[in-house]
Amino acid sequence: MPPNLRLLTALLALAAIPAVFSAELRFPFGSASGRIDATHTYDAARGYGFEPGATLTATPDAVTSTAPFYFSAAVPTEGNYRVTVTFPPGTDATVKAELRRLMVEHVVVPAGQPAVTRTFLVNTRTPKIPATPATATAPALAAGTVKLKAPRETTQEAWAWDHLLTLEFNGARPAVTAIELTPAPATTPTLFLLGDSTVCDQSKEPYNSWGQMLPNWFKPDVAIANHGESGETYRDSLGRRRLDKILSLMKPGDWLLMQFGHNDQKQIAQKSGAPFTTYRAEIKKHVDAVRAHGGTPLILSPMERRGFDAAGKVIPSLADYAAAARQSARELGVAFIDLNALSQPFYEALESRGPEFSRHAFAGQDNTHHNNYGSYALSKLIVQAIRDQNLPLARHLVADFKPLDPARPDDPAAFAVPASPNVSHQRPLGDDATRPRP
Repeated sequence: MPPNLRLLTALLALAAIPAVFSAELRFPFGSASGRIDATHTYDAARGYGFEPGATLTATPDAVTSTAPFYFSAAVPTEGNYRVTVTFPPGTDATVKAELRRLMVEHVVVPAGQPAVTRTFLVNTRTPKIPATPATATAPALAAGTVKLKAPRETTQEAWAWDHLLTLEFNGARPAVTAIELTPAPATTPTLFLLGDSTVCDQSKEPYNSWGQMLPNWFKPDVAIANHGESGETYRDSLGRRRLDKILSLMKPGDWLLMQFGHNDQKQIAQKSGAPFTTYRAEIKKHVDAVRAHGGTPLILSPMERRGFDAAGKVIPSLADYAAAARQSARELGVAFIDLNALSQPFYEALESRGPEFSRHAFAGQDNTHHNNYGSYALSKLIVQAIRDQNLPLARHLVADFKPLDPARPDDPAAFAVPASPNVSHQRPLGDDATRPRP
């Protein structure tokens, strides 16, 4: 289905969900009677199916492929869903959700072995903001909608805003026997993300963000809800009501990770001392609002851009914004991850392997936006900081997480997360990514 039709057809699909599925949706695959075979292309009246373009082979109890494919299902409401996928023998698969959020990395089920299941949480959302009454700590929120960027968010990124839950099956031999969807318990904590193009769900290769890789490192007892968007700033978060959307969903026990700076630098550059005045004031507005709604804020400094001096050291271009974020966190008593500081030895270590080698972490000739390898590494640096600081979030991390020393990064040649099928040569909105700023 063309992406620009998804927001229109998703509501129709809701009406097709049988009442018996209000608590659970189960989709068995294969050629046997009563199963979903390769001919079941997504249909709004049916409310589920494979996205067009899939090349599938059906066995009696599974569908398999030698190429990536997508499966979508209408869900009753926005929110967090527990997804359990059963993989048949012979599988070699990676699963991503919605817009390329990494959920399950490299599941291998040898032929002749029993099927394997994996469970994870997927957050779905719509642009609608419900009216919420005032509380003892927070003002009322007016009803409305997030001011989506057209055509970007209504076409290329429509999968992030509709009532469908979409799974991408990728890898050397993607295959699936069954998918079960159930609403996550209302008490399930949500980790909201808010930021720019280096945080948001990028829709197409080669661009990727650490926010898209982050779900891979969390157990299925916390959901990741990425509300970042390309070209955004703290001010845009307020003006486009992205923060309001998060606040309308936030409950005690939820978190908000915030990382801006790349575009703020342009937006408020004409104001003297802006990083330490306007930028910090906008950070405080976000922190105060999150706390008023019972959530816990976490501030990240913006990672550096790619650019080196003659000695192979990163040329700082966002030092003032990193310092302002650090000062805000200290004065407001908020947990802080200095991604700006962590990113520099990572880039320098790559560049030390040879001229231009650091481009292995970036999307083509872009000096700001990362590819899958770069965003995967940055996500690991963030997770390691969560562990090192012993933040409450750390208890939700997977047990087999392997830390990354930024000065000794993993070999890009050994990176194995497969690229998604859709590719774009359109650079994300916002920051000038062609060269570092002096």
